[in-house]
Amino acid sequence: MEVLEEKNIQTQEIAVKEINKINDKKVVYKAIKRVFDIVFSLIGLILLSPVFLIIAVIIKLDSKGPVFFVHSRIGEKGKSIGIYKFRTMVNNAEDLIKSFTPEQKEEFEKSYKLENDPRITKIGNFLRKTSLDELPQILNILKGELSIIGPRPIIQAELDKYEENKDKFLSVRPGLTGYWAANGRSDTTYEERMKMELYYVDNMSFKLDVKIFFKTIFAVLKKEGAR
Repeated sequence: MEVLEEKNIQTQEIAVKEINKINDKKVVYKAIKRVFDIVFSLIGLILLSPVFLIIAVIIKLDSKGPVFFVHSRIGEKGKSIGIYKFRTMVNNAEDLIKSFTPEQKEEFEKSYKLENDPRITKIGNFLRKTSLDELPQILNILKGELSIIGPRPIIQAELDKYEENKDKFLSVRPGLTGYWAANGRSDTTYEERMKMELYYVDNMSFKLDVKIFFKTIFAVLKKEGAR
């Protein structure tokens, strides 16, 4: 009996040590990832500042309204964050939702996107297809609200769809790009998107991050899934 108890204790001690090792690796991974995020965002802001200026001028010439658009999203641990984007829609975009056809409303409620969105400006359409509208989110990365790689930040209505997986989804910092963004984006259903985002949460690693980074570059160049 004593031998059995001793074995159980040893087994528990081994299990605790393994858990501690895993936790230590996660701490190191997150720390290194944060350093890389800061370096990347600082270099990105310096190198891309001329691009920011050119896009800002074109947006102002194309339509009335501000250059930037700040959208409220849910970040890590449920914190509300403002995601920066170049404005790609007309100034009264929210009002136009009321004039959607029943078919458009149904499509919008399913994926929160439209195939032919009447709210998007001419330059906005180009910015979205090339993903240039996402560039201001480099500021979010510098502030620590986003990481380069992670699940894309979502709104409350989207979070509710995750049901029992809400806490898991919110346990990591959202990203400028991620597993779903690099693997189909708007070409996938929302259910498929959720599975991809949760897959990343369960399998986060430097190796996976590098794969996603380069796959995103190829997807952007090919304009895959952009809308």
